[in-house]
Amino acid sequence: MSSAASVISLDTPLDQVEGLRPAAVRMLAKEGLATVGGLVLHFPARHEDRRRMDFKGFCPSETPVCHHVRVLKTRVLRFGQRGGVFETVVEAAEANPMHQQLTLRWFGMVYLQKVLAVDMELMVYGKIKEIKDRLLMDHPEYEIVRGEEDDDEAGIHSSRIVPVYRLRGGLKQKPLRRTTWQVMEQLPAAALPDILPRPKAGGDFAGMTRATALRTLHHPDGFDELTQAQRYLALEEFYLMQLRAVRRKLQFKHHGGTPQRAEGRLLAAFLETLPFQMTGAQSRSLDEILADMALPQPMNRLLHGDVGSGKTVVALAAMLMAVEAGRQGALMAPTQILAEQHYENARRWLEPLGIRVALRTADRVLDFDAECRTLEACAPQIPAADRGPDIVIGTHALLYERSAGNLPRLGLVVIDEQHKFGVAQRARLIAQGETPDVLVMTATPIPRTLTLTLYGDLDVSTIDQRPKERGKIITAVREVTKVEEVTKFVLARLEEGRQCYIVYPLIDESEKLDAGAATTGLEEWTKRLAPHAIGLLHGRMDTDAKESVMRQFREGSVKALVSTTVIEVGVDVPNATVMIIHDSGRFGLAQLHQLRGRIGRGAHTSYAILFVPKGDKEAMARLKLLEETTDGFKIAEEDLVRRGPGDVLGSAQSGQSPLRFGALLADTRLVTTARRLAERTLKADPELLQPGHAHLRALVGEEVFGKGTMQ
Repeated sequence: MSSAASVISLDTPLDQVEGLRPAAVRMLAKEGLATVGGLVLHFPARHEDRRRMDFKGFCPSETPVCHHVRVLKTRVLRFGQRGGVFETVVEAAEANPMHQQLTLRWFGMVYLQKVLAVDMELMVYGKIKEIKDRLLMDHPEYEIVRGEEDDDEAGIHSSRIVPVYRLRGGLKQKPLRRTTWQVMEQLPAAALPDILPRPKAGGDFAGMTRATALRTLHHPDGFDELTQAQRYLALEEFYLMQLRAVRRKLQFKHHGGTPQRAEGRLLAAFLETLPFQMTGAQSRSLDEILADMALPQPMNRLLHGDVGSGKTVVALAAMLMAVEAGRQGALMAPTQILAEQHYENARRWLEPLGIRVALRTADRVLDFDAECRTLEACAPQIPAADRGPDIVIGTHALLYERSAGNLPRLGLVVIDEQHKFGVAQRARLIAQGETPDVLVMTATPIPRTLTLTLYGDLDVSTIDQRPKERGKIITAVREVTKVEEVTKFVLARLEEGRQCYIVYPLIDESEKLDAGAATTGLEEWTKRLAPHAIGLLHGRMDTDAKESVMRQFREGSVKALVSTTVIEVGVDVPNATVMIIHDSGRFGLAQLHQLRGRIGRGAHTSYAILFVPKGDKEAMARLKLLEETTDGFKIAEEDLVRRGPGDVLGSAQSGQSPLRFGALLADTRLVTTARRLAERTLKADPELLQPGHAHLRALVGEEVFGKGTMQ
């Protein structure tokens, strides 16, 4: 190791590292990789096994494959004055007894004719498909491995497990890989201090350190070692997230709060008037919530469950306990449609009990009936005169209720579909009371690993049962060519008096996206389903138009509703028993399950029909799970494994760095280990003030420990 190795650190600029090529350093700096730390923490996107590239033939595949190939010929196909396709015909670089050939195509990238030439050897990565006896790979990732200069470093780029990085701007794999190799060779282990507590002897990570994991990630000797390093670094990320979550949970618990206890007369009266009996899961969740509300510490709880499992009833029951204890309840919904639906249900169920219910949205303000009976029998401590609303339901307009003076006694905040709101919005509503209890709800079943990771600062209640009176949902995946048969089926259901949703991924047709649009679909389905009345609903309609079409659909004068995914959350029309979803392959399994949750809300059997393009075997296979089960928790777990955490992870973290090993969230053991380690660390040192925790405090974020910054 050179003498420079003893002085470089993560903060060292790359232009001060010995032996690096100036041209590579300048290129890296242009792309934001100017320091040793920036380079070392720029992780590979994947790894290719180039130890032995045994050729076993070019075969069509639904997943990307890697091949070592030699360029046989190139050509440019022109379309008009500007458009064109660059094609390269290649064969296997090693023995190819079948003499198979593969065509690589790049649309709109004719400049590649100046980059790739005959006899060059490439590593290509992409999906192979077969069209009219031609094997094609469109827009593959490629790397020139022979045919250019710098072959003296072949040991870095071939004959080993090779890291492949996400490229920025004009960066190329080889200079990035070479520079990372050189830097890692000089960087001392002391420059990479451990974040995690020392692993137990004999455990999964015995002997592993952060320095070892990072070196293995960039230059692995084997895939077993690589997997262990990736899991160790994922555990680091989850550990830091859990430190934030556990710290915020402790902070919230020590942030004031008022016990909300009452005899429960209102609750008992409410349960007696319900036209159904609550499920065991609903009762269990309500008991957990009421137990929290009775404590002097403020509640901060998540209530999640499958679509149609009855979360709203549980929330209303909890708000009644707050009202009887002399406080107010507020329910915030993400859309006006959902807020108005909650308002109508709450009025129907609660006003006969003497509860004053008000609605607050950007466009509508509806106050309680002035003649509403008082609560003297159940809550004599509340003055009947001028007491204001007992429960306020609304959208983000509720954030401004404090100035209006309508929530002076706010005791319980219920946030429906909480992931639709930002952290700052939720915090603003919570701040309106004297640290009110908080209940956040979501109709998206959340796998345990995501619950711990995204909502680790919350206690969790789960409703995992559907009400017995709900009808069965039958799901069928069909090619869109079956539309005439489906139309006959829908017409038969409409003649029986039922109603139908028809969902499209887009509002208007798009030149860039090959997907169905609601506006076009309205015309088509109006003709197919004549003479039945058809309505249109999408996010760009004004509030009055949305309210009008939803009112007509609820009342039954509109028989079929053509819509975008704006109906995904909370819309409840029990008479709607059919849902058709166009271009279903464009949606995740969890979202499709959420959408079909709009049907099956009455006693009749319901039907979800998922259209896919003709011949799309991949979509047919992926959606088969929805035919087999209506268990939202099982579907959510499968979606997490197949698609990863997706955008929900980034939005839920609210300002934290995105997880670079998020795919490993499906590893329940890893996430629960991170939680256990974080709880142990903060139990021993709640403020992370011990000298050995200084770097942890910095990584977690000082705002988590400051006053008045609870989120």
